[in-house]
Amino acid sequence: MAANTADPRPPRISLITVCWNAERTIADTLRSIDTQTYRDFEHIIIDGGSSDSTLAIIASAPAENRRVVSGRDGGIYEAMNKGIGLASGDIIGFLNADDTFESSGSLETVAAALDDEAYDGCYGDLIYVSNQHPDRTVRYWKSCAFEPGFFRRGWCPPHPTFYVRRRIYDRFGTFDLRYRLAADVELMMRFLEVARIRTVYIPRVLVRMRLGGATNKNVQNISRQNKEVLRALADHGLRVSILMFWASKLVNRLGQFVKRNR
Repeated sequence: MAANTADPRPPRISLITVCWNAERTIADTLRSIDTQTYRDFEHIIIDGGSSDSTLAIIASAPAENRRVVSGRDGGIYEAMNKGIGLASGDIIGFLNADDTFESSGSLETVAAALDDEAYDGCYGDLIYVSNQHPDRTVRYWKSCAFEPGFFRRGWCPPHPTFYVRRRIYDRFGTFDLRYRLAADVELMMRFLEVARIRTVYIPRVLVRMRLGGATNKNVQNISRQNKEVLRALADHGLRVSILMFWASKLVNRLGQFVKRNR
């Protein structure tokens, strides 16, 4: 009997965009998605009941692989969970309405990394850009390969670059809504530090993210988020030195500003 030499099916990606009153930025997000060279993906938009022209802008950029669900929700993480529940792809990732892909090959890079079934997920680097001038780099978030203990030192991957197989959500759960500002960090902590899923780091910028999101819009929210991260570490039984956590976090953040002119 002849061997089956057919190539395996490439992984299908579910890309989820959460938005609410994002008329100023959503067109850029859609454009960066629609110009991706990798085409085996579905795009799910979860809109929180926008009252501005967000939905009209989305309607003006139709795509066969795009699905839009609009209605009131309990915030960004509840909306993300709703998107996960609707996803039909093998791999799930997020690109929200303040973000754009760095290049038309970003999804191609993700698909290539996760074509290897040895890996459960992947992530890469991220650039923070000016809210008013998105061509201007403010911070360069260069990540690295995960090692056990990293989350205790304030480390985590850039969530907008984080893609994992749907079976990981099925097995280990979705966003924990008890965390209002750090549910993304807690989820990645749960997957990497606790469940020890197998990830591959992509040493390449995948996403451009505007400053001014819910977490980093002011000092108070940044402080609240980090307190939630410390709470998540305690909830997962991960003992941490508060001094090491804050010192490592500060060094990492300062390094992101130094690297912005890479």
